[in-house]
Amino acid sequence: MGVLIAALAAVIAVVTLTAGPAAAAEGDPYRISGNVQLDGEPLEGVRLVIDGPGGEQEVETDENGQWRVSVPEKDDYTVTLDEETLPEGIAVVDPEDDSPNEKDVTVGAGGRVTVNFFIGEGERNVTSVWDQFLQRLVQGLNFGLMLGLAAVGLSLVFGTTGISNFAHGEMVTFGAVAASFLVSAGSLALPLWIGLPLAVVLSAVLGLVLDVILWRPLRRKRVGVVQLMIVSIGLSLAMRYIYQFFIGGGTTQLPYSSAPKLAFGPVQLSWIDIASIILSILVIVGFALWLTYSRLGKATRAISDNSPLAAASGIDVDYVVRIVWIVAGGLAGLAGVLYAYYRPGIKWDMGAQVLLLMFAAVTLGGLGTAFGALIGSLIVGVLVEVSGLWIPDDLKYAGALVILIVILLFRPQGILGRRERIG
Repeated sequence: MGVLIAALAAVIAVVTLTAGPAAAAEGDPYRISGNVQLDGEPLEGVRLVIDGPGGEQEVETDENGQWRVSVPEKDDYTVTLDEETLPEGIAVVDPEDDSPNEKDVTVGAGGRVTVNFFIGEGERNVTSVWDQFLQRLVQGLNFGLMLGLAAVGLSLVFGTTGISNFAHGEMVTFGAVAASFLVSAGSLALPLWIGLPLAVVLSAVLGLVLDVILWRPLRRKRVGVVQLMIVSIGLSLAMRYIYQFFIGGGTTQLPYSSAPKLAFGPVQLSWIDIASIILSILVIVGFALWLTYSRLGKATRAISDNSPLAAASGIDVDYVVRIVWIVAGGLAGLAGVLYAYYRPGIKWDMGAQVLLLMFAAVTLGGLGTAFGALIGSLIVGVLVEVSGLWIPDDLKYAGALVILIVILLFRPQGILGRRERIG
């Protein structure tokens, strides 16, 4: 096992070594602060939300109208003033800004930045529930498509090998980390059109390496599915902490992560969001055509249906399974790149954060069915985003899992799954 971990570390080190270990911030030395005043008089109890690396923070102004928060690193942050906490008839006003209660700031070399708001009499900008629903619906479709890229690979692996691969989240993380190494200014700094596809190729190579050094030898030894699942959990932990060792515990950004938003009626999308949706659809359509009409795709479906019968009919099961691992790795890597833009940011445990959602999508669609995983991902993605209208964001993932349980109570085999007789 020591040899295996060393070999895996060498593969991951190829794309993470030059990034170097990130130094941990001591005492959170970086700070964002500001004042909220009305005609020179301080406003107390006004709520502000600061979003960026490290997650969201909330703060209220003190009796002097002042506020401050410590942030973990020099990066871009968004400061939003909650107009509901302002006195009646008072609003944030700025004729030159469509969203005056929201400001984007950057903590630079000095480690300090000040954000002030112009407060006066005016009409508050209120977004209707319907407009919020449409915005979250589109965001949910975007999230569901990128979740589907990863879940399809996870479902293919389960269908052809029976492995519940708990390390699939780390394969997603690998794509984002590889992209960061290839396109970030402190590393190779390749153009996006070269670096991002190369990151996907490296992710596919990772899938091949894992099959060669780990999964194929275990298959030949006829290791049971429970033992394989435990091995995948150990592999997940090993890969996760290798990432943390090389890239640290902070959050890094890919180029153009803060792209400006374009308005399409009530829906606002950046060009990154639009490109992500289009790319996801094109890849999924291409994958569906490959799985449906190509010889390898038909062989993959045959193995998923009945592996012994497929082998007896002349299909090279080992070869097809290896192709499946390569495809699953490439799709997971692409999902990782798109998720790094969606969050936005890259962290050592980002794949683990969506692993349960991938399993939920696969289970909801029907175990071992690639098209079911895609449908399940779209449902989970939309539910996760839309549910944020009524429940706190910290609970929106739990809401999707509750819906999964409810659906399985009525259709235990999943949406596209088949009933199987046990015993």
